[in-house]
Amino acid sequence: MDDIERLAGQFEENRPHLRAVAYRMLGSVSEAEDAVQEAWLRLSRSDASDIQNLAGWLTTVVSRVCLDQLRSRKTRREDPLDDLYVPDPILSPVDPEDEAVRADAVGLAMMVVLDKLSPAERLAFVLHDMFGLSFDEVAEVVDKTPAAARQLASRARRRVQGAPVGDNDVSRQREVVDAFLAAARGGDFEALLSLLDPNVVLRADAGTTEGRGPAVSKLVRGALAVVEQALTFTKLAPHSRPALVNGRLGMVTVVGDTLMGVMDVTIHDGKITEINILADLPRLEALPIPA
Repeated sequence: MDDIERLAGQFEENRPHLRAVAYRMLGSVSEAEDAVQEAWLRLSRSDASDIQNLAGWLTTVVSRVCLDQLRSRKTRREDPLDDLYVPDPILSPVDPEDEAVRADAVGLAMMVVLDKLSPAERLAFVLHDMFGLSFDEVAEVVDKTPAAARQLASRARRRVQGAPVGDNDVSRQREVVDAFLAAARGGDFEALLSLLDPNVVLRADAGTTEGRGPAVSKLVRGALAVVEQALTFTKLAPHSRPALVNGRLGMVTVVGDTLMGVMDVTIHDGKITEINILADLPRLEALPIPA
């Protein structure tokens, strides 16, 4: 085996970790893959014999690539539609035995909050709070002192504390999701209302229609208003089924061979507290349909 093959093998061992870092940084599956691929290109052009800690080196490179992308994104996405933006979901079939998927889960509600942080705050929080890097390591990526990196993470943590926290009981999640689907299919207003927290928030991202602003993107607050929106889901409900969305029970809507929507729900004490829906067809086309 030559050096490049050995290096490629070591890189592949690190790929899942790098992909996880990049996704939490960017909230985009395709951009995360691009960031990981850029890390490989930089590694293949480097003298690997000088790298003492390959995993750490790759994490630093991917993080810097993501930081550059986030800074570029902030300059071009100062947009009133930002509050309606739902990050890319990660979809997988419902498998109650897949503890690894659920343990590594970061729900879309959390990803929405991460998207509101500054690039440096997001990087510090993701690397330190989610992946356990030291502030010395974070400081190297953001080109600041460890004390400044600590302050960035602290500011991010205060903002993230407001993110909805969901229960991790998968069987309870399944009960609520199944009940929601049954009520939507039957147009049962009272049953839907009983499943919702009074202060529930629904965010629907349908992308934009060229020249006409948002298509059906919307932000809805309060149980009564959300039920009215949920009842419009009745026609598509027969095409919907449970799926793991970022490691938690949610649902996908598939018509024929086309993914029409992904719904992520945050459930706390048996009530739905937040619903995030991605219905942007061009973005959905890039996602795999879970079996």
